[in-house]
Amino acid sequence: MSGSKPDILWSPHHPDLYVICDSELGLYRIGPVGGTETKPGTLSLSKETAATLLAINSDTPYMKCVAWYPKHEPECLLAVGQANGRVVLTSLGQNHNSTCKELVGKEFVPKHARQCNTLAWNPVDSNLLAAGLDKHRADFSVLIWDISSKFAPETSVAAEKIRLSFVDLDSSSVVTKPLYELGQNDACLSLCWLLRDPKLLLAGMHRNLAIFDLRNTSQKMFVNTKAIQGVTVDPHFHDRVASFFEGQVAIWDLRKFEKPVLTLTEQPKPLIKVAWCPTRTGLLATLTRDSNIIRLYDMQHTPTPIGDETEPTIIERSVQPCESQIGSFAWHPSSQNRMVVVSASNRVMTDFTVFERVSLAWSSTTSLTWACGRHLYDCVEDSTGGTEGAAETDIATKMRERAQSRYGHDTVQVWRNHLLAGGTDPQLKSLWFDLFYMKQCAEDQELKLQGNKQSVVYSGIKNIIKTSSGTTESRRCWSGSDRQADVPRFYSEERCLALRLCGWISRGPDINVETFLRSLEHEREWERAAAIALFNLDIRRAIQILNKGAMAENGDLNLNVVAMALSGYTDEKSSLWREMCSSLRLQLKNPYLCVMFAFLTSEAGAYDGVLYESSVAVRDRVAFACMFLGDAQLPRYIDKLTNDMKEAGNLEGILLTGLTKDGVDLMESYVDRTADVQTASFCMLKGSPGEVLKDPRVQCWIENYRNLLDAWRFWHKRAEFDILRGKMDPSSKPLAQVFVSCNFCGKSISYSCSAIPHQGRGFSQYGVSGSPTKSKVTSCPGCRKPLPRCALCLMNMGTPVSGCSGTGKSDEKVDLTRENKLAQFKNWFTWCHNCRHGGHAGHMLSWFRDHTECPVSACTCKCMQLDTTGNLVPADSS
Repeated sequence: MSGSKPDILWSPHHPDLYVICDSELGLYRIGPVGGTETKPGTLSLSKETAATLLAINSDTPYMKCVAWYPKHEPECLLAVGQANGRVVLTSLGQNHNSTCKELVGKEFVPKHARQCNTLAWNPVDSNLLAAGLDKHRADFSVLIWDISSKFAPETSVAAEKIRLSFVDLDSSSVVTKPLYELGQNDACLSLCWLLRDPKLLLAGMHRNLAIFDLRNTSQKMFVNTKAIQGVTVDPHFHDRVASFFEGQVAIWDLRKFEKPVLTLTEQPKPLIKVAWCPTRTGLLATLTRDSNIIRLYDMQHTPTPIGDETEPTIIERSVQPCESQIGSFAWHPSSQNRMVVVSASNRVMTDFTVFERVSLAWSSTTSLTWACGRHLYDCVEDSTGGTEGAAETDIATKMRERAQSRYGHDTVQVWRNHLLAGGTDPQLKSLWFDLFYMKQCAEDQELKLQGNKQSVVYSGIKNIIKTSSGTTESRRCWSGSDRQADVPRFYSEERCLALRLCGWISRGPDINVETFLRSLEHEREWERAAAIALFNLDIRRAIQILNKGAMAENGDLNLNVVAMALSGYTDEKSSLWREMCSSLRLQLKNPYLCVMFAFLTSEAGAYDGVLYESSVAVRDRVAFACMFLGDAQLPRYIDKLTNDMKEAGNLEGILLTGLTKDGVDLMESYVDRTADVQTASFCMLKGSPGEVLKDPRVQCWIENYRNLLDAWRFWHKRAEFDILRGKMDPSSKPLAQVFVSCNFCGKSISYSCSAIPHQGRGFSQYGVSGSPTKSKVTSCPGCRKPLPRCALCLMNMGTPVSGCSGTGKSDEKVDLTRENKLAQFKNWFTWCHNCRHGGHAGHMLSWFRDHTECPVSACTCKCMQLDTTGNLVPADSS
């Protein structure tokens, strides 16, 4: 290819051999860098591969195009098209057998000299070689040579024959008579044999694309177009062809050859090569002049067969194999997405692999799968690893497991929902106990009689304390001692309600925590029980609890030491006991033991050691504050604690905020931190319906959770959740979205029935039996026209099913209790959305157990097979 840019040809059968065609032919072998010793002529193609020069042929001048023989034998046989139109068979330094010796040096000479533009070997009948020539008056431009044909002794051009240096050729090895002559009075710029039929040849002529059939050379099929260069057939889709003109690529479908099915984006510079990837379906590479970028067009999503109006979609991307300008490129015939490019100026070659886009899919069950090329990778969660190295279980997995255990659906013993969640999360435990105590207080008959107190319960302790009035201060003696405690305590109805919400006391005017202490002892929370007893000025009860905890099975004997220290309590401010307790209490590991001594050694009203101990439950700190902080200190402390809970997204703060806007803000922080939309949805539905449920954030959590249930195929759980939501929030009940309408008037049959008043003759005039045990509607209540008939029993819609298995006279007498349905499923009317035929559900199911086609005669619709969701099974079915 004198004076032109180089080209690359891969060997059809040797994946490590390729030829560089320029002013000479160079044969290279590609291999790993460390595979062979470095030899003169070895060129580095990449970090892993290098090319070794095997042979050079510089005795074939005026090369314009080259084609590699497609068969195994003779190997390395090349056809070279020259500027004068001749086609020469040559080889590159191989040991030739007798067949190869007969072919090498053979020349095929056209009648008139003109440039040979393109060559193409027939992939099946390898003796046929097609050559595309420039136009010469009325001569043919597409010549198909038979390389096995005999020589023409009368030829007069033998003297002009080029002799290769390494083969001694006979001067008469010239063929002048082609087997076929096509394309008269035209020029041929590109050629390719069609893979679907070896007798068909696609040629890019001067003004059209033409398909020639060797069985009838007098006729051709053609389409007028400018895109006649570089015609190439997709090796994976034999009816798809690409060609180009200037900077535009046209994609053709040979089944509909009138116009291109797709025209790719026009490039600013002329194209010099397009090529389909042989290892990847629908991947087309294009190269423009003076460019170092190869553009890739992925057409794997193209619909097949391609319709008239449907334009295929493509994914376009660019790759840069090297820094210098690219002269040509060639896909590797077997290595996936691999190509070799050669620079336009100095034959610098680069081995390059086009990496596939990674398609990532993350299922709703937390399975991670991604595809890269022909490989599919699946990431499975390792549950066998140690707990120390294992990551925390994903929240989606947690929510799925909780949904299976009906988490959030216990509306009576609300606190049990934390057990349904596993019972290991302290924040969830606190949340569900808070909601349980709110529910108890809201259902209290005494509070109901007080009017607005029920709504106040769900507004949170922060708002309850703000409405506090009539606070009284009192001082009482330590239990079991006549000594009066120098500790002021405060009391009001609102503070008493706050203590109930904290779970310290039950209903009643007296502050009696004994029931609560016993429950803590039952749960073996000895330190917490002792601290709450001490806060209620019952130091003797606290010592008793500590001793009981020390003697319990697997108890902590150090509790006896703590009890001993408590028994020496004195209120003298300068005593050694107070001094030692103040300095050593921080060394105690249990926070409740620490705050017990902080309380005993604090001055009245200065209880920071108790109130700001973050390891103590929020409900206990709030209850303590309600008992020992005055009206000035208490609101400030509650506000600060509420803000801290909101910023941290701590669910223990719901006790303070309630199910209000502040509660939504807190829950938003929690969802942002954990993505637990399940807990957020159920929590917001537990309160009395109000403006909170209308908050767009709450609606977003609820809808996301419903979508999650659908994605998990927990359709039964989704229905239960919607029912629960409808009870808590009646405004959320959706209107009927699907109904059976009349073919004549278009009105809903069920709606029309319910709208007609039950008086006079009732439904009898519309075909409805007066007996409630035989309720049926066989005509439209709106226009009185008959309803469609069942395709099997030919009875009108609404007629009870009879004559199918499991039905009979006894089934007609239906017990119309609330627990039983008025219309059983077999009586429902169903129809196919494709052919519009249908009938009773029971009859249809019976029919399709033994048949695949529609029961209506002359209808060939396979109705049941069209139901894509019919084979899905709910994941929560048991």
